[in-house]
Amino acid sequence: MQIFIASDHAGFGLKASLRAYLLDLGLDVQDLGVDCKESVDYPDFANVLCQQVLKCQGSKGILICGSGIGMSIAANRLCGIRAALCTDSLMAKLARAHNDSNVLCLGQRIIGEAVAFDIVEAFLNTPFENGRHQIRVQKLG
Repeated sequence: MQIFIASDHAGFGLKASLRAYLLDLGLDVQDLGVDCKESVDYPDFANVLCQQVLKCQGSKGILICGSGIGMSIAANRLCGIRAALCTDSLMAKLARAHNDSNVLCLGQRIIGEAVAFDIVEAFLNTPFENGRHQIRVQKLG
């Protein structure tokens, strides 16, 4: 599975930690920026990542900003993206199982590194349940 990861300046530190963690797990990770803590506009990076997720079938995305809110709003503007802002692993599991979420949003100022690792692991390892949820997800567009 291809995993795309991006952040703004406020999520740069957590992005670097998550990227290293995912690479250590042997996963295919493509870092789409940022490369420093200099101020940038989060919608630009959300858009780049979401375009890649839409292009690469079966891929997943991880977006990080200070709170995760801006990234989730920006990502969900694109048809076909189902971005979920998660603050614990249960939310990540439900986002995948019930909503077939393809982009995970995290807030560096909200959660710690260990919690982020748990959330990402739950997000990447939980399959979509289909069934009654499929009709609802189709209505999202």
